[in-house]
Amino acid sequence: MYELRHERTGSGEPLLLIHGMGSSAQAWKLIIPDLSRDYEVITIDLPGHGLSKLPGGTRMDAAALGELVFDQMSAWGFDSFHIVGSSLGGWIALEMAAAQPNRVRSLTGLAPAGLWLVPETRRHPISAVSRYMAATTYPFAPYVLRYKWARKIGFAMVSPKWESIPLEVCIDATRAMGSSTGYFPAWDAMLGLRFDKEISPDIPVTILFGDTDNTLPVRYSQERSLAPAHAKWVTIPQAGHAPMWDSVPVVLEHIRQTARSR
Repeated sequence: MYELRHERTGSGEPLLLIHGMGSSAQAWKLIIPDLSRDYEVITIDLPGHGLSKLPGGTRMDAAALGELVFDQMSAWGFDSFHIVGSSLGGWIALEMAAAQPNRVRSLTGLAPAGLWLVPETRRHPISAVSRYMAATTYPFAPYVLRYKWARKIGFAMVSPKWESIPLEVCIDATRAMGSSTGYFPAWDAMLGLRFDKEISPDIPVTILFGDTDNTLPVRYSQERSLAPAHAKWVTIPQAGHAPMWDSVPVVLEHIRQTARSR
């Protein structure tokens, strides 16, 4: 088994952060310092994302990625842990809680994917164009993104507070998207699928969505009937698809509340 790129920070109960499609562990940069005061924070790069390779034949659907992450956590000595997942990472976290409930202490999903009644059957053209644009421009990100117009093009659809996102976070996100060899394989693997499993009520679950999420809009990607019946569902005002950028204090508080509920 090859090893995913990972880092550990802080001490305390283990808390795993799983990023979304076309992202990397760098997406968590704004909340790691605070969380690491109370938890041992483990960040990973999924296959074909960040600094993790994408070996041929790697299954990229959420359930298979969850199995891979469990194997990696076992290899690193973690039997059970809290999970926070963003977008695809949130879907992976849901699959993990359903598959091995004894190993998941709590689950916080930030705009988790997979909660749609009608699964997609093809790649979304706008998102595909965004990936191709990032692939051609990411080497120049540190220079181009210093301009407000460039950050608006890249992040206005992601965040209603795009002007306030730190430049370093914008650069990291653009590099991650542009260099992600796992982006389209992960996308193709989710076509025709959704999350539709049961999760034990013994696992505290909180699901957070921004009220202006343009990536997974409320009208067809936030189906509450597919979430665990006992889950706490929160809509965060003035937040988009990356609440850990738009509403740092709110996200931190919900992660802690959820983890303390176990």
